[in-house]
Amino acid sequence: MAKLHSGKKGKSGSHRPKAMVKPEWVAYNAEEIKDMIRKSAKEGVPATKIGQQLRDEYGVPSARPFIGATIAQFLASEKLAPKFPDDLLSLIKRAVGMRGHLRENGADLHNKVKLSHVESKIHRLVKYYREKGRLPAGWKYDPETAALLVK
Repeated sequence: MAKLHSGKKGKSGSHRPKAMVKPEWVAYNAEEIKDMIRKSAKEGVPATKIGQQLRDEYGVPSARPFIGATIAQFLASEKLAPKFPDDLLSLIKRAVGMRGHLRENGADLHNKVKLSHVESKIHRLVKYYREKGRLPAGWKYDPETAALLVK
């Protein structure tokens, strides 16, 4: 979805190796990595940030070869998963911030257009997560209640 409204072409950036092997230079074993993930999740850190912490602070390139599942799957099995998915919450936070900006700067037409793009992504994600069962069947995005959800 990243290229949908950006007007850019192509795919750039690095790709992780296809082989899921445990690097021998990682100083932690599977149980220590699981404990780090549990500790961060109990502090309220989302799964995407936990992966970044493991990579940047502890030198674990990917937790999946060690724990046998993605971080989000591991958190769900441990009953530590958040009520709403991380990507949906980050888009809702962005939309709430944009609406606050528009309250003060009503003539910002560029922001109005980009807000419609962000809310379009939110509606598509909500539809997807309702089909997958990650959100209740009747859940809908509402900007006023979303502001309360984020805070």
